[in-house]
Amino acid sequence: MSDNQANNKRIAKNTLMLYLRLFITMAVGLFTSRVILNTLGISDYGINNVVAGFVSMFSLLTGSLSAAIGRFINVSLGKGDIKRLKTVFSSSVTIMLVMAAVILVLAEPISIWFLNNKMNIPEGRMFAANWVLQFSLLSFVVNLISVPYNATIIAHEKMNVYAYMSIFDVTMKLIIVYMLYISPFDKLITYSFLFLCVGIIDRIIYGIYCGRNFEEAHYHFVFDKSLLKDMGEFAGWNLFGSGAYLFNTQGVNIVTNIFFGVTANAARGVANQVEGIVKQFVTNFTTAINPQIMKSYAKGDMDYLYSLVCRGAKFSYLLMLLFVVPFMFETETILRLWLKNYPPEAPIFLRLSMIGTLFDMLGNSTANAAWATGRIKKYYMYVATIGCLVFPLSWALFALGCPAYTSYIVFMVIYFILIFIKVNIIRGLINFNPMMFYKDVLGRLLPTTITSFIIPGIIYFSMQPSLFRTGVVILVSGISTVICILYIGMTKHEREKTIGMAFRKIGFNR
Repeated sequence: MSDNQANNKRIAKNTLMLYLRLFITMAVGLFTSRVILNTLGISDYGINNVVAGFVSMFSLLTGSLSAAIGRFINVSLGKGDIKRLKTVFSSSVTIMLVMAAVILVLAEPISIWFLNNKMNIPEGRMFAANWVLQFSLLSFVVNLISVPYNATIIAHEKMNVYAYMSIFDVTMKLIIVYMLYISPFDKLITYSFLFLCVGIIDRIIYGIYCGRNFEEAHYHFVFDKSLLKDMGEFAGWNLFGSGAYLFNTQGVNIVTNIFFGVTANAARGVANQVEGIVKQFVTNFTTAINPQIMKSYAKGDMDYLYSLVCRGAKFSYLLMLLFVVPFMFETETILRLWLKNYPPEAPIFLRLSMIGTLFDMLGNSTANAAWATGRIKKYYMYVATIGCLVFPLSWALFALGCPAYTSYIVFMVIYFILIFIKVNIIRGLINFNPMMFYKDVLGRLLPTTITSFIIPGIIYFSMQPSLFRTGVVILVSGISTVICILYIGMTKHEREKTIGMAFRKIGFNR
């Protein structure tokens, strides 16, 4: 078996392990989300969404540093440089400890001032909102310190660890739901505190696992000026890019609160919850393929790198399409079955966010190709600058009297344009031919998308609204979309591999 065949097999195995994790978390997540929304109420649910969302704006540092750490760990693994690997890990832990202290000092006063002076919080709930803020900040710090350990697990492609940890996480979520019912204290404060506790326990478990299984995951203070400079430069430009995306999501969430109040935030929270669950389905695939993108570049295997960029973009989109088709038709019924009562604007928010996510998914593999080179300055100068337009344009349109869903339309347009910009940027970084992307990816995705909607659309418009129609539309959507993906979206080789793998998994030889 060639190295690339072994890598493809590893990607498939890791993807399956991550999907096992997803199905467990999705099943419990759908149940707990409904209970939490009903227990907290729309107002408190919206408060949690906007306050915790404000704190998550600081997570752009986490994402940027995580990308830098993951990139340097993967490249060191690809080159087989264990000494360098140990230095990268220890330097990463040092950086995160310093960043955690700095962020606490800076974020605490800024967050308190903004919450108490600028946010639109219902009367009588400011005390609870401040507690949510404190617990969210502490959760953020815990996650920050965990980054080097999580990056190490992903770099070593030990995705089964996440599958096992998901069993623990969902168990803790069920306990949280039960505690909310029996707690004599403020339920919003209790909810935030319990999630902080789960984050701390997760951090301890991941730390113990890494220490026992990876040679490099033993911290010792090290000061490598050259490495810190390279990681700092990489993280800095990635921070610039992450900041743009954060303004486009959580920044818009805050502006929505200012113009439309917590009910609109609750609707965004519901849309974000569903989008997040569905996005995890796609992210599991990209998480499995990303280490191979880094390692193939480190080894100089450019043909395999090009194929991974195209496959990563195409299959991310196709996996997302499986969910988009039924949600476009039956969002209201699905939300009613899931949540019983949902904010009025949630359906249109969810539909538009799904379309925007489709466009966003197409660019993820190009970002990872840029990360592999380490030369990301040009990539983020263009991508982040243009991406940042979502925030001011949404604010301006809100000020002109446009409805709350306008921000999603702006996001869709900007991120569609960014697809072509990203592809052309990596042409200069890895000598990538854009026509390969346009032909093998976009050339297949457009007809696949159009044909996937035809049969479900006919059924939707020819039947009266009912639970039976919803079931039929969801079933037919799944079948027709899979058929379109297999025979339009995939090449003959990809189709044969996919069908063969499916037959082997269910016990048939092919």
